[in-house]
Amino acid sequence: MREIDRTQPVTLAGAGLVGSLMAMFLARRGFQVEVLERRPDMRRETVEAGRSINLAISTRGLHALRQVGLEEEARRHAIPMRGRMIHPLSGELTLQPYGKDDSQHINSISRAWLNKFLMTHAEATGRVRIRFKQRIQHVDFESGLLAVHDDASGATREERAPVLLGADGSGSAVRQEMMKLPGHSSTQELLSHGYKELTIPAGPGGTFRMEKHALHIWPRGSFMLIALPNEDGSFTCTLFLPFEGPVSFATLDSPGKLTAFFTEQFPDALELIPELTHDFFKNPTGSMVTVKSTPWHVGSRALVLGDAAHAIVPFFGQGMNCGFEDCVVLDGLLARHSRWEEAFSEFFRARKPNADAIADMAVENFIEMRDSTASPRFLLEKQVEKLLLNAFPGQFLSRYTLVSFSRVPYRLAYEVGSIAGSIVTELTGGISRAEDVDLERAARLVRERLAPFLEEHADGFRTEG
Repeated sequence: MREIDRTQPVTLAGAGLVGSLMAMFLARRGFQVEVLERRPDMRRETVEAGRSINLAISTRGLHALRQVGLEEEARRHAIPMRGRMIHPLSGELTLQPYGKDDSQHINSISRAWLNKFLMTHAEATGRVRIRFKQRIQHVDFESGLLAVHDDASGATREERAPVLLGADGSGSAVRQEMMKLPGHSSTQELLSHGYKELTIPAGPGGTFRMEKHALHIWPRGSFMLIALPNEDGSFTCTLFLPFEGPVSFATLDSPGKLTAFFTEQFPDALELIPELTHDFFKNPTGSMVTVKSTPWHVGSRALVLGDAAHAIVPFFGQGMNCGFEDCVVLDGLLARHSRWEEAFSEFFRARKPNADAIADMAVENFIEMRDSTASPRFLLEKQVEKLLLNAFPGQFLSRYTLVSFSRVPYRLAYEVGSIAGSIVTELTGGISRAEDVDLERAARLVRERLAPFLEEHADGFRTEG
């Protein structure tokens, strides 16, 4: 096993969110970092629009930024979202709070702004060099040699990479090279839905034309529209539709059909999107994939992290948060271990179950967002859940609270959610108002079902929020 030698450079594939943050952690540990990014520098060139689902940064992501001294500046560019604002066809809006009170909120932040911010701060360490338009074509893990194509010049060169970290997204070139090795495997599950980015412009003087502090959702069963607020008063909207079928991207093939569809399904949004036809037919239709791979490393030579190791669909707002948490965990392991392979192996063992858990929760949350949020029964259950969170602080915990407002391992959050969900369902049966919940019965169920699990996994729940 090779010793961790800080005089040896680290090559990092990808200058996206996770790659740029990981480069900062490595620089702080004294490493020289060479970052190879296949895209042009988004700070200097216009990168194709229409592919950025807005980001919701929450506790895990903010904690990671805090470690490198960037949390406060990021918060200044973020907009708190205290709940889901549901837009039913009937037109009566309903706010479903995310937490027990307004202190528990997620934050809308611009993907482009955050990426530029992280790249600039990574370079400012003096230990990180980002090279753009660099495409990894082949990795020889045994010799540590890379074949890298320079898109600007058209030349391909050989480059030595004693240690290679792949943070190059769901289509990771590093992961694809790993998968050619014996014992490595990967699955990619493409969601049958795609997405299209649209924009609600700001009102006069940069005013917000809908509630600023909410994630807006138009749930319509098999499809939905969402909108997240931006600093300038605009909202980034994302339309999620099946690729094929009676109501799908395939059927919305003319301006007339598109306008008729929005008039029928999203009338209040239609009047707020003046460039609907232009944006719909100009912006690309994005796809969403869940990637599960194993293992995430090749001995002491290479490791993948973030979406390169475990891409998830965006419906729990945890893709970036999970990737940032990867950086924190790996940084801690590099501080404790003296050998690369030990750190890489423990990283995989620690993160794999949690990555799988949030991947599954993200798909489940898609169904909840597009369908269940419009249901009176679902709304009642959410009200009961909030009541229990306040009535039994620290004893009753919900899945959403643990995922978004704590750093408890995702795997434990998933299991707690199953237990807590069954308690809420049982208590909601036969009542029409949250205030009618039998709190004595609730206390008994929490004590009998949830308390033993929390006690058994007490170490995992000691993680600071």
